[in-house]
Amino acid sequence: MEITEVRVSLRDEPKLKAFVNVTFDNAFVIRGLKVINGTKGYFVSMPSRKRNNGTHQDIAHPINNEMRRMIEDKVLAAYENELKIKGEGSEGSEGSERSEGSEGDESGEKEDYDSNP
Repeated sequence: MEITEVRVSLRDEPKLKAFVNVTFDNAFVIRGLKVINGTKGYFVSMPSRKRNNGTHQDIAHPINNEMRRMIEDKVLAAYENELKIKGEGSEGSEGSERSEGSEGDESGEKEDYDSNP
């Protein structure tokens, strides 16, 4: 399984630094990952929902450490790249969204999932 696209939407909050969508094999997308500024540095939080008892349950998550590392490495690299672009003078950076991946957006298919909440 290959990560073919990472879309980063920056946020300017103390802990929440970005929302991220990750596409696998140009065929499957997981939305709602978060880049969090924790006490030991940045980490990637998987999409989750709040349960009735107040705890959070992951909606989607890797089941082994190798996949978790791969996702985290790609997401954090895309986040750092987005920060670099923002630092070079991009306007409208808060809430901005860029994608990073091996494929372009020629087909328009990626726009289909982006237009849905």
